[in-house]
Amino acid sequence: MDQQTPTRTEPNQLGWSELLPHRDTLVRYARRRLLDPSLAEDLVHDVFEAVITGRALFCGRSSLRTWLLGVLKHKIVDLVRQRASWTSLEIEDDESGDTHPAVLVCPQPRPDEVATHRELLAHTLARVSRLPQALREAVEMRLLRDEESDIVCATLGLSKTNLFVRLHRARQLLVA
Repeated sequence: MDQQTPTRTEPNQLGWSELLPHRDTLVRYARRRLLDPSLAEDLVHDVFEAVITGRALFCGRSSLRTWLLGVLKHKIVDLVRQRASWTSLEIEDDESGDTHPAVLVCPQPRPDEVATHRELLAHTLARVSRLPQALREAVEMRLLRDEESDIVCATLGLSKTNLFVRLHRARQLLVA
């Protein structure tokens, strides 16, 4: 009975001389998958770093190139998962397939919007000041100072129903 050479199952530490002949193949593969040459170079570097530092160990159950491509595939999958939560700053044009930078919208109001809001607030406060005293006190305490209904009722000597009626009447006068 012929003895076959057993496949190696012990991890094999590889050096640069064994890895460099496979670099071009790995970079081409990564470029096709990622469509970004610099990112492809980075991932191949990460593969080589993982092999050299011992985080990825070659056991000889396949060819070295196949194993390196497997490590690279896992790096690509990790990158895609990591970037899935990122928001792209490019928008793809459906007709041409071209991409262009997205328009970023600031959540803060623009200066002209702030000025408009201030004018509207000044106008509203002026109208509140012209309300009859009973309505004005209810609006100022409950809506402008945001005091609890119970406190407003106790201060003004009103029932909750009467407070809500006053607030309703004040709103009607302010909108009209």
